[in-house]
Amino acid sequence: MNITPLRVEHIDKVHDLMELGEPFIRVRGLSDYWLYAKLFSSTCPVMIDEDNTLTGAVIAFRSQDNAGEVYIQDVMVHPGHRQQGIARALLHSVRVQAERWRCTRIYLTSDPENHAAHSAWIELGYVNIPGNHQIDDISVITDYKGPGRSRAVYEFNLG
Repeated sequence: MNITPLRVEHIDKVHDLMELGEPFIRVRGLSDYWLYAKLFSSTCPVMIDEDNTLTGAVIAFRSQDNAGEVYIQDVMVHPGHRQQGIARALLHSVRVQAERWRCTRIYLTSDPENHAAHSAWIELGYVNIPGNHQIDDISVITDYKGPGRSRAVYEFNLG
């Protein structure tokens, strides 16, 4: 398995992979993935196996308002390749880049009903940030991503 930054030639495969994450992942347009490949490739790693199959991808960005933070937008591993350490390896790649930039925090949000994601984040060392209410023992912040878009927020402190 090989981790590489997202490149333009990966766009169609990343788009197809992200479609498998619905309803918890919102697939972006091809032009969005093109921008990620051109502007944010250092925090958008993809995993490619020996058969040249794209098995996982992370879309993440360094904050323009707080340069010490990296926000993870999407993490997706192909269902046929789960439980092989792909997400862990991809997120480690993001962490290495964040540490190069001397960032202090990596964070992400998740739909509170996505229990598999909650378990994964906790296993990977992310902490569910205290919110203002609970859903199934998951702390949630009301309207975090806009009206009616409450989210569980997870962070990984780097220092």
